[in-house]
Amino acid sequence: MIGEDVAVPAPAVRRERFHAFTAEVVRRLPFGLSRVVAPSLLGFGLINGFTFAVDLGLLTVFRGGLGWPLPPAITVAYLLAFGLSFLLNRRFNFRSHAPVGPQAATYAVAIGVNYVVCILGVGGGLAALGLEYHLARVTAGLCEAVYMYCVLRWVVFRAERETPGR
Repeated sequence: MIGEDVAVPAPAVRRERFHAFTAEVVRRLPFGLSRVVAPSLLGFGLINGFTFAVDLGLLTVFRGGLGWPLPPAITVAYLLAFGLSFLLNRRFNFRSHAPVGPQAATYAVAIGVNYVVCILGVGGGLAALGLEYHLARVTAGLCEAVYMYCVLRWVVFRAERETPGR
């Protein structure tokens, strides 16, 4: 009913629900995949699948709707989508409590490398060779998915190491 108070779970509860969901799905994977696939990989796939759709939607608006040249359309869509990806992965997938500043700086370097190599190199290169820009971007997206998961898991949001005596 209109005007009724609806209880919205606290951020910590939503974060734990997301983690519990990914862990449960991974636990049920067939063929022994549960021993190989980390819950954070599934979480990354869900979050980055969503933010990749945001990226393509923004690219379509900027390029197709507003008529922007392809390089700035790709760049602005990419930066907005990756900012959203950082926030969602930090909070829900990797559940980081480390200071955001150093993580954001490391992430900025990682997406800079990703942008030059995968987006402009692979995506822009394929588009320049005549592949339709959405298909070129999807192909580049496959390259960036592998790279970005590895960087997020083992560099940006790496687990804090226990030090002796703590």
